[in-house]
Amino acid sequence: MPAPTYSIVLPAYNESERIASTIEKILAHANQHAWKAEIIVVNDGSRDDTAQIVRQYASKNSMLQLIENPGNRGKGFSVKNGMLHANGEILLFSDADLSSPIAEADKLFAAICDGAQVAIGSRWLKTELQIQRQPFYRQIFGRIFNLALHVVLGLNFKDTQCGFKAFTRSAAMKLFPAQKIERWGFDPELLYLAKRFSLQVAEVPVAWSHREGTRINPLRDGIRMLGEMFLIRWNALTGKYSAAASEEQAS
Repeated sequence: MPAPTYSIVLPAYNESERIASTIEKILAHANQHAWKAEIIVVNDGSRDDTAQIVRQYASKNSMLQLIENPGNRGKGFSVKNGMLHANGEILLFSDADLSSPIAEADKLFAAICDGAQVAIGSRWLKTELQIQRQPFYRQIFGRIFNLALHVVLGLNFKDTQCGFKAFTRSAAMKLFPAQKIERWGFDPELLYLAKRFSLQVAEVPVAWSHREGTRINPLRDGIRMLGEMFLIRWNALTGKYSAAASEEQAS
């Protein structure tokens, strides 16, 4: 069976209220544009009916599959798990709430066709594309976090945290085996690794809308993300990423 052109990875934790709508929107867009695609939902130990709903859809559509994490491991682990099971030539991960509509994936795919190896959605390159902005306190935290990433990791992107990123297959197979952060700090880790591996990254403005029901706790998860930022730096200083790169090259 030929490999799909696109793999769409959706990390999901307790998403029973919106996962059906998300699947239907992605399937409709894929069919409308004749995508040769697979949709991979990674269930991160949900305590609701997320997995059951996905199984029901998967039983009727071979484009969709469910992967189960070994318990609740975090968004970063979920994305990595999905990416390492993906078969597409271009791999995209998206938040399960489709804060960026699936049609915006065409912009990321176009950037990759133009030569980028990684294309990241950005809420802040064209703020007029934001349909509904985040609460002000989250905007402030995001700006502070981005400044810290610039200082500590040398990342010069307007938006590292948008949950809408695409990768060539070769880039994904370099980055995700080397990823070590399992929770919210995995986005800057991937971008730091992309810089370290000299991959071409394009930041692409996308439409985006804040969804209610986010599971990020600004204080708890903000502190954790800052800690994970320094962990990325520590991993680099202690050679853990160099070892991962050597293993990838050997394979």
